[in-house]
Amino acid sequence: MKFYWIKTPKIIKRLFSNQVWDIPNSENKIYLTFDDGPTPEITEWVLEILKENNSKATFFCIGKNVEKHPKIFKKVISEGHSIGNHTFNHTNGWKTTTADYIQNVELCQKQILNLKSEILTIKSRIFRPPYGKIKAKQSRQLRKLGYKIIMWDVLSADFDQTISPEKCIENATKKVSSGSIIVFHDSIKAAENLKYALPKVIEILKKKGFSFDVIP
Repeated sequence: MKFYWIKTPKIIKRLFSNQVWDIPNSENKIYLTFDDGPTPEITEWVLEILKENNSKATFFCIGKNVEKHPKIFKKVISEGHSIGNHTFNHTNGWKTTTADYIQNVELCQKQILNLKSEILTIKSRIFRPPYGKIKAKQSRQLRKLGYKIIMWDVLSADFDQTISPEKCIENATKKVSSGSIIVFHDSIKAAENLKYALPKVIEILKKKGFSFDVIP
């Protein structure tokens, strides 16, 4: 049985306060994030839903997917969304040496910046560890290199194929507050839950008075 927190406990945020779990603000801004892309059809579908709802998001991209699908990656940027690093190979920090992990992150960053430089001069330095698994030493070294490590406040669990799409909606809306960072995945594995839940989640959260912004 899989275990994960839908709402990240306050004690975890305090213990790992060098990592960003939410972005408090007084404007009811929240932050949709999408991990694991760019993925043909799925990422482009997400972009259409966001455009229809005049909403912005942050995409934490896997380097090898950026390399395979540069046109989709550039489309994400050209439509006003922000980009984050999600390692080159979706690497599990707990199972990787620190040297290899940093190398994998930097390889992804090189791929991102090579393509971004063609259309933007801003250098993105936000990073999310795959599975949320990162060693303290890895975290320290990445922060020394200038990365902001972005975790999350609310997990939709769209990747969990044992839950219903309705449960995914509940996960992504029930405990959201101003500043919440919400995780979805623009991946094949999450597609069924994502395609059902995302439009409804945006609608529900808008009705609650939230707006969607990018993570800088």
